[in-house]
Parts: sequence; structure tokens; C-alpha cells
Amino acid sequence: MRGFGGSPVGGSGESGEARVRLPQLRLDELLGELQARLDAARGTRDRVHSLLEAVLAVGRELDLEQVLYSIVDAAATLVDAEYAALGVIGPDGSRLSAFHTVGVGEEQIGRIGAYPEGHGILGELIRHPEPLRLAKLSEHPASYGFPEHHPPMNTFLGVPIRVRDQVFGNLYLTEKRGGLEFDEDDESVLATLAVAAGVAIDNARLYEESRLRERWLRAMAEITQSLMSGADQAEVLGLIAERAREITGAALAAMSTPVKGTGTLSVELAIGQEAEAHRGLVLPVEGTLTGLAFAGGVPVSSPDIARDPRVTAGPPRFSGLGPAVAVPVGDPGDHVRGVVLLVREAGGTDFSGKELELLKGFAAQAAVAMELAGRRRDAEQITLLEDRDRIARDLHDLAIQRLFATGMTLQSAGRFIDHSGAKERVLRAVDDLDETIKIIRSTIFGLRAHDEEAGAGLRTRAVQVVGEAAPVLGFAPGVRMEGLLDTHVSRETADEVVAVLSEALTNVARHAHADRAEVALETDGRSVRLTVTDNGVGIPADGRRSGLANMAERARRLGGGLEWTTPEGGGTKLVWHAPVGTAESPRPSPGE
Repeated sequence: MRGFGGSPVGGSGESGEARVRLPQLRLDELLGELQARLDAARGTRDRVHSLLEAVLAVGRELDLEQVLYSIVDAAATLVDAEYAALGVIGPDGSRLSAFHTVGVGEEQIGRIGAYPEGHGILGELIRHPEPLRLAKLSEHPASYGFPEHHPPMNTFLGVPIRVRDQVFGNLYLTEKRGGLEFDEDDESVLATLAVAAGVAIDNARLYEESRLRERWLRAMAEITQSLMSGADQAEVLGLIAERAREITGAALAAMSTPVKGTGTLSVELAIGQEAEAHRGLVLPVEGTLTGLAFAGGVPVSSPDIARDPRVTAGPPRFSGLGPAVAVPVGDPGDHVRGVVLLVREAGGTDFSGKELELLKGFAAQAAVAMELAGRRRDAEQITLLEDRDRIARDLHDLAIQRLFATGMTLQSAGRFIDHSGAKERVLRAVDDLDETIKIIRSTIFGLRAHDEEAGAGLRTRAVQVVGEAAPVLGFAPGVRMEGLLDTHVSRETADEVVAVLSEALTNVARHAHADRAEVALETDGRSVRLTVTDNGVGIPADGRRSGLANMAERARRLGGGLEWTTPEGGGTKLVWHAPVGTAESPRPSPGE
């Protein structure tokens, strides 16, 4: 059939094939688009699955350090980043206190140097805790480059981590693999991980705090048991310092007590790194972290004690050490009995508010220990004084009266004796009784005079001598004391030690032209040793020796000796030693 104009009605064979091909092409396009959507859905499904796995992995850990590492590792995997880091914000909220990384080896980290503290882009997230995504890190106004040996980084994605509405730290991701940029999906995934990370961190911190409290409670129970078993103060203080060092992870623990009447503190014991440099030191209240805590009656902390401008007194003794806290022992409203100093290694974390709270409780336990030890000493002293008073009373009321009565009887009987020899013997016996009564009275007087004595111990007297010499010297000498000086050293020997110390420092002031001097006073219970070292001009070969002769004579009288040498750096080292003698009675001293 043909239409108008002779044209056939309907399409030719070619046009029919075109109509068949057109729907086929459209179907292929639809199928391709469907496949792309399926691939995208599968990718989204896989990514969601990876995110869920990461959330589970992060929430499975209870150790805080392991939790932080798991977060960084999961973040790098989820957004396909070559480098990842988690910066923990410090207590002051302005800098990073810890930095955990993935993608950079230990050797490379060592070449780069210290971890960042939160400047540049890292500080931008601290100041403005919101997600930050950059195609070119160096183009941001806050960026100011990388240190030497740092790997190149361009693309950047940062997300804050919040724990209970407080910013705990930030996740930093750089260098998306394949040269791509981080996109909105990466930011969304990382933000979701950050929420899960905040929950995991909070759980780990709660678990860590509960374990920490448990350890403090066990330590307090151990100290209480030690006290109840009658351990002496030195043993209890050593236990307190050791447990505090172990629980806080400190490298050094030192316990200081005040030297009565001198305004100084004596380091009674030190445990751990650089302990020898601290043990026995006598330090002023000003110029030390320990002194600040003692004077204020409140804990004083430092992010880096080796570089703290408040720590100026005493010899250098904090090499390799960093964060520190000094906690007073005792009631500020009453009096502070001592100070516990805890110091972590350089690069360690600062002492947190929670740790300070627990340390204050532990210090209160230490105060109880010192109070009980002091009460025990006082009770022993009262018992001793009461016993002496009873002896003196009995001697006076019983022995002397009977001896006097016997003497009177013999003297009366002598008048009835005719034999001259016998009469002489009786009178001589009466004289002997009189002498015996005098000796007993002298003994009674000595007992009571000793009971009423309130003289200072050797430690206090020595510190006072050094303090009096400082204005003449023009500087404060360093002082170190070790051993039970007030208990073991007799009064006679202590008097000689004080005289020799005064003369030695006077000689340094007059003749040495020194600007530094060190005093060491120590005893092992058998002998006492005084060492005075200066960096002056030394002892001239043809100089006068009168002062040295006096000191040598004092030592000789006690059975000791005196030696002096010239140290490698110049100056004079004088060593005076003598037996401790027989202490008439142990006297409690501050810190012993």
C-alpha cells in the first residue's frame, strides 16, 4: 500500500533496525548506571562495615595508651591516609601534652626531633575545635612549614575528639593515597569515628582511674599495717616514697622534712633516677619546688623542672627529668611536716588534676605516719624522763638520807672510840660517805639538768653555722647531711664538729677567694665525717697553718684526724673525722 505521492507506507528495514538499536543503547546506559549505583552502594556498605569494625576495635580496649593507638590506626585505614596522628591537649588547654602517630617510623621520628606542642595547623584545631579539610596544607594562613627530615605533606583532614563535651584532643590525617583529596565522605566517617573514640577514651580513663584508686588504697593499707607493726619513721617514709613513685610512674621520689629553727629543708631520702644527687641535701625554702609547696601548704607542679625558673637553689640535679609535682605532707592550718617530690622522665606526661587529688590523699596518710611516729618518740621520751625523775627522787629521798643517817651515826660513835686507829678509820669512812653523797647529788643534778635541756641537735647547729657564714662568704654554701647525726653523735663530738665547721668556713671567707663551697656532714653510726670543699686559690705551700692545726688538734683529742687535698678543678677539700663518742641519750631530731 502506498500513501500520497507514491511513497510506501511504513519504515524500511534500516529504520526498523534503528528503532531496535535505540532502546538497546538506552538499556545499556541504564544498566551501567545501575551497576555504578550498586558499586557505590557496595562501597558505602564496605565502608560502613569498616567503620563499625573500627568502632568495635576501639571500644574493645581498656588500656588508654592502646585505645589511642587503635584510634589513630583505624582513622588512617578508614580514610586511606598515609600519615595519621592523635594529639592530646594538655591541662592548660593551649598545647599538646602527648602525640601518637602512625606512618612515621621510630628512626625518622628520632631525626625529626621533639613532638609538636600545638603550633601552626595543629594549633588551629586547638583554638577552633571544628573539622578542617585542606587540599594544600601549606596554603593555610596558620601553616609555617615543617622541621628538617619531616616527610612532605599536602592534603589534610583534622577532626576534634570530645569526651563529655570537653575537647580531649584532635585527629590529624595527611596525604590521602593515590594523590586524591579528602572529601566530605572522609570527613563524615572520621567525625563518626571521633564520637566513638570519645566514648572509648572516657571508658578507658574511668577504668584507669578505678585501677589507680585501687592501687592507692592498697598502698595506704600497706602503710597502715607497717605503722601498726611498730616500724620506725624512716622505714615508713621510705615506703611512702617508693609506693608514690611506682603508682605515678615517676622516675624520682624524694622526701624532705624541715630542719627546726633554720628555714631550710633536708632531703631525708630519695629513690630512683638521680637519687644520689638529692639524698642528704639541705635546701632553702626559696628557690626550690619543694620549698614552694612547704611554704604555701598546697601542691606545686612544673611541666619541666629541669628548666623551671622557680628552681634556682642547690646544685644541678634534674638532668633527664621533666614533669614534677611537690605535695606537702600535713595540715596547712597546723604545720607542714614534710614534702614529697615526684618527678617523671623528660618528655613524660604532666601530672593531671586527678593524680594531684589522689596524691593529696596519700600525703595525708603520710602525715598520719609522721604524726604516729612522732607521738611514739614523744611517749618513749616521756617514759625515759619519768624514769630518770624516779631514779633522782629515789636517790635523794632514800639513798642520800640513809647515807647521811649512817654518816651521822658513825660520827657520833667515833666519840666513844678510844683506840686512835679505829677512830681514824671511822672518821675516814664518814668522809667517804660525804663524798659519796656529793657524787649522788651531782648525778641527780645532771639527770634533771639533762631532762630540762632544750638544746638544738647537730643538724640544726650545723645549718645555723652555714647560714651565719653565708653573708661573710658572699654566697650560700651547699649543704648535704646523711645519717642519724642527732642520735649517734655525742654532745662532746658534736661541739667539736660545729667548731671545726665554723673555723673551716671562716678560713674559706678570709683566704680562699672562692665563689662556691660545699659542706657534707655524715655518720655511719661509728664515726662522723665533715667535708668542706671550695673552688678558691687553695692552701699556699708557705702559708700559715694555725687554723688547720687547731682543727687537727680537735680531731686528735677525739681519736680522729684531718686531711686536706686539692681537687682537680682547684681549691681545697678538707676532711675532718672522729669517732661519734658515747651519746648520753638519743635525742629525737627533725627528720630522724
